[in-house]
This record gives sequence, structure tokens and C-alpha cells, in this order.
Amino acid sequence: MVPEDSDAGKRGPAPVSKLAWSGELIAVQPRIRLMRSFDQRNHAYPGYALFLCGTLDGAARDFSVGIGPGAQAKHALRAGDSVRGLAVPVADSLMETVDLYKASALEVVSRAVAAPAGGPPWRGVPPSLDTYRSRGHRRLDPRTYEASCRACIWGCRMPVEITLDQWNPDKREYRLETFCYGPKSCPAYRAGPTRKVPGRKGMTWEEEDRVDEEATAHRGPEE
Repeated sequence: MVPEDSDAGKRGPAPVSKLAWSGELIAVQPRIRLMRSFDQRNHAYPGYALFLCGTLDGAARDFSVGIGPGAQAKHALRAGDSVRGLAVPVADSLMETVDLYKASALEVVSRAVAAPAGGPPWRGVPPSLDTYRSRGHRRLDPRTYEASCRACIWGCRMPVEITLDQWNPDKREYRLETFCYGPKSCPAYRAGPTRKVPGRKGMTWEEEDRVDEEATAHRGPEE
């Protein structure tokens, strides 16, 4: 017989232990999610992605940590800073591009020397998420992102959730897409091929250049 005050059968999943991490910031970029449904798209803005070279749970490696907008506003992190903290592995890797999130005990160990003026890549303190939202983005070739934009505050790799059929929203696909929020005149920028979005009954919608042009029409070449 189970005692009346027993927790047997009532416990939820065991809590995930937080991992200690520390290292030098290679880059700080916006952490943004993209939801697509054929020709419709919308974004979620959970915070920022820290890309580090350092130590995670006692092992030397490169890794990434997601933080909220409040933590970034408090610490004004930028590439070259040395930081440390605690975090847990992401629960859903399909909707995250970082290795860890729910960061706590975040501490700046040392600050970077002043970042060189100009770019690319731009390596200063990233702006607010509202700034990214208002600027709009252009698609960015994944190879260009890897070669030239991984350290830039204007680059962003987004997890993408595609609802294939709005009448059957459980049918979804996932992928990664890269975008640029930076100045239109950036010499490193390459758009790459247009993106195709699958839909119901085998249909496909192509996101043509005009979508990016409309999203950034309010910005001049140097903005």
C-alpha cells in the first residue's frame, strides 16, 4: 500500500541540472524565430545568442548560449568580452539555434577593448530587439553567413517553423534560414537563391526579391 502522503506517481520530469560555462564572446547576435505559412510569415524575439570559445561543463569547446533581452540590456555584451554563467541545454533544438538557454548568474569577467569603427563585420553592442524589428531583414546566403557574417551584430540564423496546411496545423516542417539586418551597402552581402516555402497539396510559394525590398524600403543604402 502506498502511504497517503507519498509523492509516488505525482512527480513530473526531473529538473535539468544547470551547466557552468565561461569563455570569450566570438559574437552576439539577435535570437529570433521565424514562423512561416506559405506566403505569410511572423517573428518571435526571445533575446540574443552568445557565441563563445571557452569551457562548457568542464570541457573546452565552442558553444552558444541564449539570453533574454533584459540580460543583454543590463550587461551590454559584445564580441571580445569574457563572460561566465549557468544555463541548461535547450529542450527543443528544432526551435533554437543555441546549445543552452535559461541563463543565470551571468557575469562579465572582463571587457573587450574598443571595437574598431565600421565594418563589416560590425562587432559593437547589438541594438535592441525593437531596432531589429523596425529595420527589417534581407535573406542572406548561408555560405556568406558562415564566411563573413558570423561575428556581425547584423547577422542572424533563425530556426524556421513551417505550417504546411493551415487547416491541419499539426503538419509542420523545420529548417534554418540566415538573414541580414545590416546596411544595404555592405560589400560582404550576398542574397543567395530565393527561398521556397512548401504548402498544402504539394504547392510551393517562392519568396522573391520584392519581399526583401518591401521589408527594407524605409532604409537608405547606408542604413
